[in-house]
Amino acid sequence: MSKKPSKSNNSPALQLGRAVEWPQTPEKAKLDRVPNPQAGTDYLVRFTVPEFTSLCPVTGQPDFAHLMIDYAPGPWLLESKSLKLYIASFRNHGAFHEDCTVMIGKRIASEIKPKWLRIGGYWYPRGGIPIDVFWQTGRVPKGLWVPEQGVAPYRGRG
Repeated sequence: MSKKPSKSNNSPALQLGRAVEWPQTPEKAKLDRVPNPQAGTDYLVRFTVPEFTSLCPVTGQPDFAHLMIDYAPGPWLLESKSLKLYIASFRNHGAFHEDCTVMIGKRIASEIKPKWLRIGGYWYPRGGIPIDVFWQTGRVPKGLWVPEQGVAPYRGRG
């Protein structure tokens, strides 16, 4: 049986349950974590972000993506309001698709220390070319059920 983390290890000022300002950049955004009450059990958590936006670092035009974030929690869970604020901080952030997708995955992994994490970035076409970006922390824990992300490859009008 895993030992639960003490609340003293967690930030006392969670963004949950109170008004907070929208972070202006991903670097200024705070990701909150909360103790995992099922830390001794392997299970999967999925966040679906169907309306992710960032800016092209060259043209300044908006880029749109459907993000799928799957993780097997360790001692911590990712608090969803803080994820929403973090994701929103990319709206005025200029970065390539690959950088945004991997940056988000690495930041979440470093904050919550999951047993495993993967992110799929399914980017809508710009200039006629869709880009899909995938990143994960390592191997899937043995016996963990990981469903397909369920985002179809871009097929245009076909």
